[in-house]
Amino acid sequence: MVAMSKKKHEKGAGSTPATVQLEKAGVAFKTYEYEHSNDHMDDGYGIEAAKKLGFDEHQVFKTLMADTGSERVVGVVPVSGHMDLKALAAAVGAKKAAMADPKVAMRESGYVVGGISPLGQRTKHKTVLDESALQFDEILLSGGKRGFSVGLDPHDLLKVLDGIAAPIGTW
Repeated sequence: MVAMSKKKHEKGAGSTPATVQLEKAGVAFKTYEYEHSNDHMDDGYGIEAAKKLGFDEHQVFKTLMADTGSERVVGVVPVSGHMDLKALAAAVGAKKAAMADPKVAMRESGYVVGGISPLGQRTKHKTVLDESALQFDEILLSGGKRGFSVGLDPHDLLKVLDGIAAPIGTW
């Protein structure tokens, strides 16, 4: 049996740069923890989170970093699909985008792959949330480390990150 918790966030509990940013912004959020295992990595970190926490894969989102040639941008898409790089580029007014090197993503975000959150990143980036998130009252995304997710209203996420919603996910 996997130990998991679903609780309203208490100040200081599971503190990461992501939760610190949410606390400073006064945004309501929940924390979700599960035991991360490398045994299920064929599906990916986000699918693992969805399965272990009992959430629909369309409601759990992954954070990906792309390079437009002039800047790096963050795309947040459901773990059930992929990011459409052309759509992401169009959303930020660029001609093209390619996935950023994982080492660059880790350095600029301050997080490890599988735990990258769009919140609390070391370097501020333009952020685009797939518009499918707006159908939910709560979405889950990485809280800044493997096995730790935060749940919040997608409108609050956009507000905190000064982000935009656009159709950047594919299934």
